[in-house]
Amino acid sequence: MKSTLTAALISTMCASAVSAEGVVNLYSSRHYDTDERLYSDFEELTGITINRLEGSGDELIARLQAEGANSPADVFLTVDTSRLERAKDAGILQSIESDVLEARVPASLQDSDNQWFGFSQRARIIFYDKTDVSNPPLDYVSLADPAYQGMVCHRSSSNVYSQTLLSAIIENHGVEAATAWADGMVINFAREPQGGDTDQLRALVSGECDISVSNTYYFARALRKEVQGLPEDALANIGWIFPAQNAEGAHMNLSGGGVVAHAPNRENAIKFLEYLSSNSAQEYFSSGNDEYPSVPGVGISPSVARLGLFRPDAVDLSEVAKNVPEAQRIFNQVGWY
Repeated sequence: MKSTLTAALISTMCASAVSAEGVVNLYSSRHYDTDERLYSDFEELTGITINRLEGSGDELIARLQAEGANSPADVFLTVDTSRLERAKDAGILQSIESDVLEARVPASLQDSDNQWFGFSQRARIIFYDKTDVSNPPLDYVSLADPAYQGMVCHRSSSNVYSQTLLSAIIENHGVEAATAWADGMVINFAREPQGGDTDQLRALVSGECDISVSNTYYFARALRKEVQGLPEDALANIGWIFPAQNAEGAHMNLSGGGVVAHAPNRENAIKFLEYLSSNSAQEYFSSGNDEYPSVPGVGISPSVARLGLFRPDAVDLSEVAKNVPEAQRIFNQVGWY
């Protein structure tokens, strides 16, 4: 069923939406096997059956737009703030009222119109080869310093993590500083932007670059279990920096979701979102997928705890998401592709 949107499954979901009250139809771009526990626990707790359809975030947004009022979907889940805001702008989400979500999810991690809520986080931090880099950059802006020319690996500008990071820099430092940063990054690239976050870490191991940027959960996963291209002995040579600890704090990516605009099982959809903010679900985001909970005070897994304490950027992520078009303009201007 993963990333395959079949007509048969759509038909089944439509039939369920009409014939059963105890269902919630979920469109999700979270592709983690460990999330199975989240779904099975919800079903056991509530008696509500989850019908799930998986695909990429952009694919699901386009499908929801095409389905319109005839969509069987109740909940849309995706990764990264920019996609959550894209879903809102596309008109496929609705505002909801939930005292539970308002009380548990910090205001900075939810949409100002209550159309989406964040349920787990990943810090986007700096990794470096300790054998080659004695003075690593301590913040994002310093990654563009001429001292690191030819040393930095990063993902392409088409990636949502890149877009949201630059959008946060715009929010925290302004357009002019963000443009200078992006231009300096292009000069400092060790190779053309490419690959996923794990590939940036692998490039440190292979010696292709000395400094890279990645979300924490990719590295924490490698600390917890074997990941191809990241052998345990090589991890000892990788250092990490939670950036901007004397300034705005480390940039956070968000995984979250909302109730679909024409949800046929709206109340069940709200129950599901409220469940994702529960202590048990929040703890499993960390223990199952090496993420940080969105709800304050919830414990984190040992693999995540090994990365250490840090101060996250408390900027309002709904405001950051609004800067994505400007971020893309800057990427194009400086030649970051």
